Amino acid sequence: MTQTDGDRQPKVRSRTASRVAAVQALFQIEQGNENPESVISQFTRHRLGTSASSQCDYADGQVPDADARLFAIVVRGAVARQERIDALLNEILPASWPLARLDPVLRAIMHAAGGEMTGSADPVPARVIINEYMDIGHGFLAGDEPRMLNGVLDALSRRVNEPAAPVPAQDAAPDVTDVPDDVAR
Repeated sequence: MTQTDGDRQPKVRSRTASRVAAVQALFQIEQGNENPESVISQFTRHRLGTSASSQCDYADGQVPDADARLFAIVVRGAVARQERIDALLNEILPASWPLARLDPVLRAIMHAAGGEMTGSADPVPARVIINEYMDIGHGFLAGDEPRMLNGVLDALSRRVNEPAAPVPAQDAAPDVTDVPDDVAR
């Protein structure tokens, strides 16, 4: 979640921190069946902050240096488009591993990434989204789950970016010879 600059001092990546918080919030929303706006408000007031203004860190359940605006956009987008995201994920996942069977943290990561991929405002390239959520996934997941996450997110990005299927052309004008005689022309 952090990278180092030339002086080897940790440099916080606020967008990554926002995405970590979004995954945590989506997990909380699902597990506690909580209102998304209440969770966003709670996170904004109590868990998001800058490490300079308070002595908080991830170990304390805090998310220092997170961009609260991006956090809210990701959570709201994932919740608002969850039905579409779930439909896409169900198409991608094997029948033997339905979405409901996945670890809830893995599901929250997929929902957050899906929320960003399906959003239209200020689009972020799919490869960036995948990379960010893979970094997050490595922090929460073990075993084969990160590889599975990578494959699912890659397939999801392709599905989201597929051009819409062409709509069959309909007759441009109705055939007026089929109009009953009692209809005024």
